[in-house]
Amino acid sequence: MAEADGVRRRDFINIAAVSAAGVAGVGIVVPLVSQMSASADVLAASSTEIDISSIQPGQAIKAIFRKQPVFVRNLTPHEIEEANKVDVSSLRDPQTLEQRTKEGKTNWLITMGVCTHLGCVPLGAGEGEPRGEFGGYFCPCHGSTYDTAARIRKGPAPKNLEVPVYEFTKDTVVKIG
Repeated sequence: MAEADGVRRRDFINIAAVSAAGVAGVGIVVPLVSQMSASADVLAASSTEIDISSIQPGQAIKAIFRKQPVFVRNLTPHEIEEANKVDVSSLRDPQTLEQRTKEGKTNWLITMGVCTHLGCVPLGAGEGEPRGEFGGYFCPCHGSTYDTAARIRKGPAPKNLEVPVYEFTKDTVVKIG
């Protein structure tokens, strides 16, 4: 019987030691993992809200998202029609306007303002800036030309202007990121 009691005590000591080690391990791991999460200032910079109420049809604005330019363009019905006329299979980076915009908001085109060739900032979002022969954006660095849906049509850029993750929080406010 003494041995049976000894085995039980030994089992208890093993369980207590393993439990204590587990609690100590959690006590060490939790602070290490939590210190790796983003700080409040980084989280605040991870999204941008833009009031789009003052952007007239045919007009575009430049905003900043994660220290990079973003173009927000209110397409006119004519620009939408021109973008939809293009044979998508003829494009280098085939995408329709519907794939690049939100359902029910096809007049709002939101793209990163960084040329996919070498990272220059294309012209066409500012008042009076050249938009290139397809009416979208023109990169002055190496001549890439984008259409009204910000799809690459001519020049060395391999891809369309990137569409960031965004959502409409209100009819007149868009949250990017």
